[in-house]
Formats: sequence, C-alpha cells, structure tokens
Amino acid sequence: MHAVTPTRAKAPRAIFLSAPEVARRFEVNCASCNLRELCLPQGLAPEDMQRVENIVYARRRVRRGEALFNAGDEFKAIYAVRCGFFKTSVVDGEGREQVTGFFMGGELLGMDGVGSGRYHCSAIALEDSEVCVMPFALVEEIAREIPALQRNLHAVLSREIVREHGVMMLLGSMRAEERLATFLLNLSRRFVRRGYAANDFHLRMTREELGSYLGLKLETVSRLFSRFQEEGLLEVNQKHVSIRDSARLEALLAGRA
Repeated sequence: MHAVTPTRAKAPRAIFLSAPEVARRFEVNCASCNLRELCLPQGLAPEDMQRVENIVYARRRVRRGEALFNAGDEFKAIYAVRCGFFKTSVVDGEGREQVTGFFMGGELLGMDGVGSGRYHCSAIALEDSEVCVMPFALVEEIAREIPALQRNLHAVLSREIVREHGVMMLLGSMRAEERLATFLLNLSRRFVRRGYAANDFHLRMTREELGSYLGLKLETVSRLFSRFQEEGLLEVNQKHVSIRDSARLEALLAGRA
C-alpha cells in the first residue's frame, strides 16, 4: 500500500502515531502500488478506493534490527509491509526467543493485537524495511461501510489462523527434513505471488532464527541444508538458495523420496 495525505476530518486520530510516522506522509496512492492486489480487495469502486487510501496515514521506515512494535505494546495499528522483511517472536520466561513467523512485502503485521488490545509478539526488521501504517480504528470504521474491505479483513484474520495451525502441524508431526522442505516450498510460493523467481531467493533470516521457527537446533538446520545440496535438491551459497528439484522436495513431503 502507498500512503496519502488524509483529506477526511478524522485526521486528529494521528495522535495514535509517533512523530516520525506523522512526518513521513506521502502524496501517493494505493492504486499505483505494485502490491495493491496483495493488500486490497479486488473490484473496489473509485470512490471506495479513495476512502481506503485515507486509512493509510503514513509510511514508516524500520532499520535492520529495529522493532516495529514489541510484545505487550498497546495495539493501535496494523502494518502492511511495503518492502523489506520481518520476523515475529516471543520471549519465554527464561529469556529464550521463539520465532513465530516471517513476513515480506504485501503481508500484514500486527493482527495478533486485535482481540486483546496488546501485541502478543515483537516484530523485528531483518533488513531495512518500510511499512504502511493503518490505524485500526479507521480500518474498522471504513470496513463497516465497505463490505469488500470487511471481507478482506476477515480473510486476513482467517489466513493468520490457518498459518498458526500450519505451524503447529509443522512442529508437532513432521520430521526435520519435512519441516525444512515445507518452509522452502512455502517461501517459494510467496515470492512467486510477488512477481519474483520461484526457485532462486535470498534468505533474510539466520540459520538460528530459522531453526527457532522450525523447532530445530542450529546444527540440524545446517546439516539439512548440506544434505539437500549433496542430494541435488538445492544449491546453497550462504544465505542464497536455489531450488534445483522442487518435485523431489514435494515428494519428500509425500514420503516418496
């Protein structure tokens, strides 16, 4: 999504946003954004598109290693990733980090705070990134008046539930090699949706962060990458990964490899 300067009388809601966010308004619009099909419902009337654009109050840049929000922060907005890459994570009582997800351009962050009014996890930029800031009060208000936007919001919430169930299955019932294969194939499909190559991409996360997400030790993740490369499934050069045989990766999940 791209942000526009608000034209509605509801601009005072900007008190919810920090000064740097308010300062980074842009005279651009969602209609020209190359990620609009990932963020917005299809078939919006021109007048509805203008109203939806007014939800996006600002853009915010987040440098690598910085937090977009932290667990326990008051829930005020959801964020559309315009460019860059984020991880979400929680910290247990002993100070250990558990990575709960990875998010790229066109995906929404912060939906976990809708129910309780607090973010349940922290969102950390894995590279210099930029997000569109959408105050949730405005999202709710306009969603009630534009059925397509409300349906899209419900679809996003549904995808979050499905994603969480998928992670539970990933950690609970799959062998280590199946977990890594599932992750790589899912990541490939997500890159394709954004117009990138299906079989050639750069991993933004560290092996340790990937292991935390998959429920695997760092040594296991490294060993699996080496094994997949030896078997001709992948070509790995540090964080750069090329999938050489996606059919065999798929077959691995089906137990046929």
